[in-house]
Amino acid sequence: MQSFFPPQRPLVLGSTSRYRRELLQRLRLPFEVTAPDVDETPQPGEAPPALALRLALAKAHAVASQYPEAVVIGSDQVADLAGHPLGKPGNHERAVAQLGMMSGHTVIFQTAVAVVCHATGFEQAELAAVEVRFRALAEDEIERYLRAEQPYDCAGSAKSEGLGISLLDAIVSDDPTALIGLPLIRTCRLLRAAGIILP
Repeated sequence: MQSFFPPQRPLVLGSTSRYRRELLQRLRLPFEVTAPDVDETPQPGEAPPALALRLALAKAHAVASQYPEAVVIGSDQVADLAGHPLGKPGNHERAVAQLGMMSGHTVIFQTAVAVVCHATGFEQAELAAVEVRFRALAEDEIERYLRAEQPYDCAGSAKSEGLGISLLDAIVSDDPTALIGLPLIRTCRLLRAAGIILP
């Protein structure tokens, strides 16, 4: 059976996130997954949007150095609470602290995506900012939620695509999948710019 698409460069997702892998699968493109070796420590005084963009590009370049002929996607997400970056909590205690800080506040989830191809010199990145308004949360609500969903690998300690939606008053975004970890509208735009043909 003849393919509708001409041969394309290999596509590689530079990420260990299962959420990003699942999102990229929606585009029905064949791709490999490789973990980027990148230090994610914020630089002194680095604002959350700048941090997310820097790390997305660093991840894409780290993987592109191993696959120079491939088109590589890197992505990073930083929860931005009044200019203070919140990363993945990693454990229950830090998740309790994060949700306590975000209770009753608006948090901007800065999700950056970068697409790089060393063979062609292509490099572009975009940022999607998602406004998330948290309800005022009681301590027992936080505890019940965390015990139920254990979102310790998610920036901001909540999964909007799951039970975490019950913690929120509103989500405002122009790229609906950005909050889950990969802004697919922007990703498609960058992939097309890099020469990848999408259905």
